[in-house]
Amino acid sequence: MLGRLVLIALQLAIGWFGAPYILRYLPPLGGDLQIFVHGVVFAVIIWLVGLIAAQVLKDISVPSPTTLVWALVGGLIGAALIVLKVPAMIPLSFPPLLLPLALAILGYAIKR
Repeated sequence: MLGRLVLIALQLAIGWFGAPYILRYLPPLGGDLQIFVHGVVFAVIIWLVGLIAAQVLKDISVPSPTTLVWALVGGLIGAALIVLKVPAMIPLSFPPLLLPLALAILGYAIKR
């Protein structure tokens, strides 16, 4: 249980702070497409963190390629919710790009 909490915290931190470094090397796409690229980058980072954490932490199993697909689906659903302006309807204040990151982590955790 503790290993899974550490994994989620690592995925959240590395995904949030690591995505801008990776996105620098990708060509900028205008508007809504860039949000979907964020979702894909978040999912890949989360999956890679899971691969590395499976080698370091005891309670974590190695994620399969299907887990990557579920993380991609979660990240893309989060990006679609941003495009549809769903965060504007929520009374809480949070950065909109947190939505694809959180849903990518949720997709990873569901399949795992």
